[in-house]
Amino acid sequence: MNRLMLFLLIALFGFGASVAQAKPKVIGMKRAQEIASARAKGLKLKAKELEKEKGRWIYSFEFKNRNGSIKEVNVNAYTGKIIGVEHEDATKEEHEEKDEKKTKH
Repeated sequence: MNRLMLFLLIALFGFGASVAQAKPKVIGMKRAQEIASARAKGLKLKAKELEKEKGRWIYSFEFKNRNGSIKEVNVNAYTGKIIGVEHEDATKEEHEEKDEKKTKH
């Protein structure tokens, strides 16, 4: 009986340790988009992606303004916290799109 109890305790502690080391889950594209959209009310979503930037996973959303400029909202993929908002004018956005096309081919 003592061996059984010892085995169960070891198994329980081993399982607990493995659960404690489990990686956190990402919040999901849908939830991240809701968070970003709240920061860009009334703007049209142009692009979205999950990417690793500066060693951390983020959801990146680009919203188009009426004047052609872009508002980019970055959301931490694990916490859901907005970690950056950038504004790009239409000219800068055109250059970035051209550069992306060149690197994809």
